[in-house]
Amino acid sequence: MMKTWKEYKRRQIKTIMIFIIVTSILFFFPTFLLGDEMVFKFKSPSFSGLNTSQHYLTIENQQFSRKQAIEDDKQALLDEAEREANNSTLARFIRNLESRVYAKLSSQLVESLFGENPQTSGSIELEGNTIEYEVDEEYITLTVTDENDETTTIIFPLNSFTF
Repeated sequence: MMKTWKEYKRRQIKTIMIFIIVTSILFFFPTFLLGDEMVFKFKSPSFSGLNTSQHYLTIENQQFSRKQAIEDDKQALLDEAEREANNSTLARFIRNLESRVYAKLSSQLVESLFGENPQTSGSIELEGNTIEYEVDEEYITLTVTDENDETTTIIFPLNSFTF
């Protein structure tokens, strides 16, 4: 039911007025309708060129770090394998045997120098090295010649060996 013709017209005028006010606000105040053009920009410095050198340096550092980590892991594995090989029962036995053989050789050398029948000179071949000794009145001269013919000479004064 319609109320009255006057009310209907009043309502219609009121609606038209609201429409005119909203339209004029939108027309006279365009700041409410801001817009900007759409611009595409690459985010990666490889494509945009902004901060490119820093980007390349970062990539280079990451690659270097990865390579270094891989090399460190390889070296750690090699070191671990070497430690395991050196710590085997056979390796320990060989080291112990070598130590005892060297101790026996050195005791024989000392015996030939200072024993009951001391020798005035002698020579020993040991793993490609030549050890020569010579005793005179004041000094013991020990000369070690390695595989490359490099010599090391050690001179001990005899009079200082007192206990």
